[in-house]
Amino acid sequence: MSMMDIINKKRLGHELSDEDLEASFLGYYRGTVPDYQMSALLMAICLKGMTEEEVFKLTDIFIQSGEMLDLSAVDGVTVDKHSTGGVGDKTTLIVASIVASLGVKVPKMSGRGLGHTGGTIDKLESIPGFRIDLNREEFIRQLNKVGFAIISQTAHLAPLDKKVYALRDVTGTVESIPLIASSIMSKKIASGADKIVIDVKVGKGALLKNQEEALEISRLMKKIGERYGKEVDTMITYMDIPLGTSIGNALEVLEVMKILSNEENNYLVALSKALASKMVQLGLNIPIDEASRKVDESLKSGKAYQKFMEMVEAQGGNIAGLRVSAYTKDIVSTKKGHIINMDAYRFGKLSLDLGGGRKTKEDKIDPRVGIVLKKKIGDDVNIGDVLCTLYTKEEGYEPKEDITDYYEFEDNYTPIENIEEVNPF
Repeated sequence: MSMMDIINKKRLGHELSDEDLEASFLGYYRGTVPDYQMSALLMAICLKGMTEEEVFKLTDIFIQSGEMLDLSAVDGVTVDKHSTGGVGDKTTLIVASIVASLGVKVPKMSGRGLGHTGGTIDKLESIPGFRIDLNREEFIRQLNKVGFAIISQTAHLAPLDKKVYALRDVTGTVESIPLIASSIMSKKIASGADKIVIDVKVGKGALLKNQEEALEISRLMKKIGERYGKEVDTMITYMDIPLGTSIGNALEVLEVMKILSNEENNYLVALSKALASKMVQLGLNIPIDEASRKVDESLKSGKAYQKFMEMVEAQGGNIAGLRVSAYTKDIVSTKKGHIINMDAYRFGKLSLDLGGGRKTKEDKIDPRVGIVLKKKIGDDVNIGDVLCTLYTKEEGYEPKEDITDYYEFEDNYTPIENIEEVNPF
């Protein structure tokens, strides 16, 4: 069957055979299928979906395109963590530091930004000298010595997914449950961890927009894990508002350091603790309440902060060289009232426009730009108050729209007292 026939078959909503998937995706990997045809197939998949068998086969094709990392030389249980993506989501850097400080090994292969959502690798590359390309021997040595290591998707692990991932990012084909599930799980399985925790983001700022989609992808990823003998646990978490107070690569690393130094207490902190507790529970095989106590102790004692700094140093990073842009612009409110909501998607797009993300595969990210949020849900705002500060590439930047519109105001509002109430799931 020709590539055009395969595209039309999926466009009409029919199931692709194993041979169809191999011909199209492996053809793209080998260079016999051009970008424009693969883009058309990806769009057809976005619109028409895939059956479970198609997803299982596609995941297997991604995995088999490269090697599988053997972590048998790592001492102890290995637990990986992944997020489906959100705005201001820097949980990996927080969570891995906590978990590794408690004796659980965290082998982490992370991705770059996708669409309006940020990527862990882009954040780490804002640290001068930080190496994301450890070879297998270096990766395992650091896991045994430090307890965690974070690398980019290598040329040898699920390389076909890496190529498709980059194309999805710039062709409007990011938001597809089958493609997200097969992409995530192919990397997680190829990475070789014993157990996997996945943070499934849902809301305006996430790739998944409602709880039904989140439940579906959770179920699908668990089934993929079962086929490969991996224990997979998921947490469905709220992503209508940006996570934390910073959006942008260097700014988010600075925020991580504040959180690990116990200088912040917000929903991002609560979420990070919950994810870390789940990983510690799986890694040490202990009750969740005991795991939660250990997580709290790690943060309060400074062990998690020390572990983060140890990881950065081990991978060649010079944290003292971290820089943010010298050009800033305060955004003042044109409205008055209590903030009851914030549009994470629009903030993510704004960060992209500032240069903090990619609009084409060739784009280079400026790690210094981004947004620092000065007001949060429940805050009382008057006209002229600073809502957020933009860190821009050059002096004199003017936003294309009124950023006050990214916030929802109400005259009478009772602030949320318990941070856990922010998460409806």
